[in-house]
Amino acid sequence: MNEPMSRHVSWRAGGAVDRAYIPVDLDDIRAFLRTLPSGEPVYFVGLGSNLLVRDGGLRATVVFTHWALRELTLTDDGAIRADAGVASPKVARFAAMHDLVGGEFLAGIPGTVGGALAMNAGCYGGETWDIVRSVVTVDRAGALHERTPDEYGVGYRAVEAAGREEWFVSAAFALSPGNGAQSRDTVKALLAKRIAAQPLGEPNAGSVFRNPPGTFAAKLIEDCGLKGHAIGGAIVSEKHANFIINTGAASAADIEALIELAQASVREKFGISLEREVRIIGDEVTR
Repeated sequence: MNEPMSRHVSWRAGGAVDRAYIPVDLDDIRAFLRTLPSGEPVYFVGLGSNLLVRDGGLRATVVFTHWALRELTLTDDGAIRADAGVASPKVARFAAMHDLVGGEFLAGIPGTVGGALAMNAGCYGGETWDIVRSVVTVDRAGALHERTPDEYGVGYRAVEAAGREEWFVSAAFALSPGNGAQSRDTVKALLAKRIAAQPLGEPNAGSVFRNPPGTFAAKLIEDCGLKGHAIGGAIVSEKHANFIINTGAASAADIEALIELAQASVREKFGISLEREVRIIGDEVTR
């Protein structure tokens, strides 16, 4: 009860959720969901690498997936089945070790498979739903559903489920047989590129904004002179302007204010509306 979400998001900031549940396995998740009131807001959270909970907290229940949903296997027909709590880079390495190619870009996605599915995460020319063959979801009644990509509206960093209240529990990725050694080299190169270009040693949530058509959010923010700009304990990274860092004492309000400043500055200077990749939920602090 009253669990600080700052312990569970990569920004290390923000308020508490009313109830947090750490399940043992999928059966536990299914049983737990059946106990919840029908109107109870529910969020599934993996590594929290794309999430900010406002300082006033969250009137809801959070289910943490990365301790329970951790299976990663080859299917009989050569696909990879990954549970929602598996870290995306682990899938990339697993595929390369089994001489499967096409999933190398997952090495650059810091979150879990569940988060990658929910937002169609992508980088280095690949997107999650490009390689999805099918997914398994769970609904509020604890029932499981196997679904195919054509049952979703998939776009750039966006996935619509046609109004269904379901959460991803696993995915089957269709990859191609290939040169495993070359794939492993590609994974290593992408990880090295990520380390060189991004402030991975400091609390952040990855890319804050989607790239607008024909340009890069980082360049627009940098051209507004915002690199190194700080509000409270939050600062626009000097290394990559599409990253906001918690320098140690940032509140969620500091981070959100910096996000809004970047949006307003880019809109004023270039007439471009930056869309967030990161998800912001919860209540602001009332004064």
